[in-house]
Amino acid sequence: MTLEDSCRSDGRRAFLKQGTLILLASASSPLADLWADEEELLKVGLITDLHYADKPTRGTRHYRETLSKLEEAADRFRQEKPDFIAELGDFIDAAETVATEQSYLKTINRQFVPICDDRHYVLGNHCVDTLTKEEFLGGVEQKKSYYSFDRRGIHFVVLDSCFRSDGEPYGRKNFKWTDANIPPAELEWLAADLKVNSKPTIVFAHQRLDVSNNHGVRNCPDVRKILESSGQVKAVFQGHSHQNDLKEIEGIHYCTLVAMVEGSGEKNNAYTMMRVARDGSLRLEGFRKQKSYQW
Repeated sequence: MTLEDSCRSDGRRAFLKQGTLILLASASSPLADLWADEEELLKVGLITDLHYADKPTRGTRHYRETLSKLEEAADRFRQEKPDFIAELGDFIDAAETVATEQSYLKTINRQFVPICDDRHYVLGNHCVDTLTKEEFLGGVEQKKSYYSFDRRGIHFVVLDSCFRSDGEPYGRKNFKWTDANIPPAELEWLAADLKVNSKPTIVFAHQRLDVSNNHGVRNCPDVRKILESSGQVKAVFQGHSHQNDLKEIEGIHYCTLVAMVEGSGEKNNAYTMMRVARDGSLRLEGFRKQKSYQW
């Protein structure tokens, strides 16, 4: 069995028809029916802001319930057999000690790993609250915090915005969550990576690249300029602000996904299947609290 073979709601629905974004209010009209199976090129499972921690609920964040919510998402993903899965940051929540935070990571990753052999982890600020980046990445067996890869003719970019304004990486409680930045070295790498790429491109990030408030990357205009200059970037998927949101800036769709940790019970779960068609169309099939879109 190949790697591809082994990995292969609620809310409003939306799709583009002749350039117009159409919202479908009825959850009884599955968005999957809009495409024939033979049109599908690639499937990707997406989740964000799991914030798993073995600690009591705080406000709307139900940390322990993430395990059961992920179990539901895993069942769906195993049925769909995506080409790969990606979590878009804040995989775990903050802890007071390194040992405790490592235990959170070990517990949630033990449940995440069996879903798919091809997995990608975007660093969120909570992932490195007490841990260093090296400790988090070592715990999930991922070599780098930012990198790119290709699947089925599509180019994917994973970004790391967990740097302070002075360029220091987050870790060991040395940062404020509102001070998120992509440093010059990563910007240079991104520009060079996109310059030699001729494939349609999708970007994964944690902190938002489409807003300039507390949830946004401080130098997001510089990042967007690089993305726009490439002419290949079709969409950015991000988390961090825990809400459904969709913006289009200079022809690039910035889609913010709902946090899995928010709210109690299965009705408040949120996870996503992204589908890419052979003609370049992109469909986001959201489950539970996650909205669905097509463009």
